[in-house]
Amino acid sequence: MQLTLEFGGGLELLCDSVRIHEVTVNLEAEETKLTMKQLLSWVRTNLIKERPEMFMKGDTVRPGVLVLVNDCDWELSGQLETMLEDKDVVVFISTLHGG
Repeated sequence: MQLTLEFGGGLELLCDSVRIHEVTVNLEAEETKLTMKQLLSWVRTNLIKERPEMFMKGDTVRPGVLVLVNDCDWELSGQLETMLEDKDVVVFISTLHGG
């Protein structure tokens, strides 16, 4: 499954300062869809280069991280159970900034 992942608000620093990632996530043989929970696990393993605790808490994103799937807040589509499709765009934006 091909996805576009974007990181903003400082989260790109956890991914070697790369903001946009065009990725291919391989599904298990019996799976036809990917959930956000599965994607977050994949991101932690494959993209986050340092300080994963700044991005995730448990199996979800930390409070203060806005998640958009195709420009729609994931809270409206089921959060961790949101089903992803090929060519979806997932955006992660930190809303927490120092001051």
